[in-house]
This record gives sequence, C-alpha cells and structure tokens, in this order.
Amino acid sequence: MTNSTSMRTAIVIDDDIDTIDVMSELLEINKIKVVGKGFDGLEAVEMYKKLKPDIVFLDIMMPNYDGVYALENIRKINPNAGVIIITGDTTQETMSKLQDLKPSAIFYKPMEISMVIWAANNLIAEAIPT
Repeated sequence: MTNSTSMRTAIVIDDDIDTIDVMSELLEINKIKVVGKGFDGLEAVEMYKKLKPDIVFLDIMMPNYDGVYALENIRKINPNAGVIIITGDTTQETMSKLQDLKPSAIFYKPMEISMVIWAANNLIAEAIPT
C-alpha cells in the first residue's frame, strides 16, 4: 500500500526506447518514480507482478506480446490496477478490446504530456485510502 508521503511508482512499457526515456524523465520530474522499463506486453506483466507499481504506462502496438495482452493479464492479477494506455492505434478492433478491459485512461500519440501527468496524479490520488 502506498502512503501519501512516499513517492509514487510506475513502469513504462513501449517498444520505442526514445518514448520510454522521454516518458520516464517526465514522470520523474513530476515525482513519479519509474521502477521498471520494458519493451513488450510479457515484460509488462512480469514487471507488474514483481514490482507492484502504483501505475503502468502501456503502449498497445508492440511486437510479440502487445499491450492488450499486458492489460488483460494485469487485470487478472489486479482488477483495479492503474493502467494508462498511450497508443497510436485507433482501430475499431483495438478500441473494442480496450473498452472490455477498462484501462484507467487512454491517450493517443502524439499526446499532451500535461494531461497524462494529470491523469496519473488523479489515478494515484484515488488509490490512497482516506
């Protein structure tokens, strides 16, 4: 359980290293500690099990295991996990799958980073017991 005085934690999963680096830096600047970085959905699930982050930043289109695989399996571990999708995939098929899996938020690339940080902070605040 995270308390209100400790730094929040996140993992960032994307098949593009530059996206991971930029996203991680922006999160750290905004007091969200990046405890793991991965490149496909399988890594996301393994990291989620091991690190139990407050929030997962997840791309959808990745080789091997995609973000839908990750979200589906993270939901099996914790139905209330904080998962923010950041994707360029706007296909109806993907939107339908995501609707069923209920991510915490979805942002489309290119995204407004301030909105992503705002969503992350709100999600984390909702998880803090009062």
